[in-house]
Amino acid sequence: MRIPGISGFDQEAFNKYFKNTGALFVGRVGSLLIKMIVSICVANYLGRGQNGILNGGTVYIYFFSAIATLGLDQFIVKELHAFPESRDKILGTSFWMKIIAGFACIPLIWAAFQIYPAKGTPYTYVFVLSFVGIIQAFTVIDSYFQSQVQSKYIMQVQIVGNLISAAVKLVLIFTEMPLLYFVYAYVFDFLLISIGYYFTYQRKDRNIFKWSYDLHLAKKLLAFSWPLIVSGIMVALYMKIDAIMLQNMKGVKEAGAYQTVAALSEAWNFVPSVIVTSLFPAILNARRDDIDRYNKRIQNLYDLMVYLSVPVAVVITFASPLIYMLYKPEYAYAAPVLSVHIWSGVFVFLGAANSQYLIAENLNTLTFIRTGFGAIVNIVLNLILIPKMGMMGAAIATLAAYASAALCVLAIPKVNKQGLMMLRSLFLFSLFQKLSKR
Repeated sequence: MRIPGISGFDQEAFNKYFKNTGALFVGRVGSLLIKMIVSICVANYLGRGQNGILNGGTVYIYFFSAIATLGLDQFIVKELHAFPESRDKILGTSFWMKIIAGFACIPLIWAAFQIYPAKGTPYTYVFVLSFVGIIQAFTVIDSYFQSQVQSKYIMQVQIVGNLISAAVKLVLIFTEMPLLYFVYAYVFDFLLISIGYYFTYQRKDRNIFKWSYDLHLAKKLLAFSWPLIVSGIMVALYMKIDAIMLQNMKGVKEAGAYQTVAALSEAWNFVPSVIVTSLFPAILNARRDDIDRYNKRIQNLYDLMVYLSVPVAVVITFASPLIYMLYKPEYAYAAPVLSVHIWSGVFVFLGAANSQYLIAENLNTLTFIRTGFGAIVNIVLNLILIPKMGMMGAAIATLAAYASAALCVLAIPKVNKQGLMMLRSLFLFSLFQKLSKR
């Protein structure tokens, strides 16, 4: 595949990383299509009320996912890239750190539920879902294959896992099982993927039982990742606090309808994650070898985020009434909300790219500042807008929070050039400049 000449573009590097990113895209797109079809079936079967109750439980798991994962994923890739000979020690240490964190999250989730419960959602559901934090420790294997630029293996696990998961949920619907079984099915999704990761890693002379734990390395990883843990909590707050606030202020039915909006809008958020995690080794290589190429790659990454996210937002804005024809009529009034919420994805894409720059530059504390600011904006606007506008207010608050979090780097002198680079991409100045040079 040949790309026309663009300043800063490396065709050989593109070919290498395109194959890896392409594999990830195939897996994630396949998973996305399966999940979207099944989520629509589940939402229609449960109805707004039960859908809201289920979502109220899953949101608490999302809040604590940053603690359970310890913000380690990108640092695992970075360590494996720098010290490939220490693979078993890096993976083993990260795995046991995540296991311990997963167990620690169970009482923390209980405490959070006591302080600010989701009205209408039983704690029993939340407790069952709490075990997801332990199960997800096997995602360290995902990071290993990313470091090797071999994401096709993860793609295979995800596609098979999602097909089995979809079949399970369809059986539950066909047999008219109660809501609790869908809670168990949610946990089973993570267990299934973890089992797939395990068997995939065990091939080609790799053995999970050779992993070892190193206390010194654990301290090193925590020293780097703790800002990402805190910022991850902030991200969870500004991404999901609206769902709990809406459920508590407007009831489970409104929350159930809004869940479909968030699910459809955020379904595309895997795209920046796939791109940046796959290209992160290339960015690190450029930073090490050629600063000019490094800066150009960062700008090209921002450009790519805009080229992908804005067209999707435009299409969904006008297509939202057609999309909601797939749901029961009781969900139809959520279509205009989707037309607003989908634009938050533009800033999710840009923020994901900027996060890679901050990690590469060891400016992880700035990630905390950025996401903390976004969380504050979201909570304040939710308190103001939800009572007046319901879920449309929640969508507006989310859009404002995402934009604030992504662009607040403009106010930080150390990285305000990155903010300007994002604006250049957002308003297509970078594109016009490239076209004028051709």
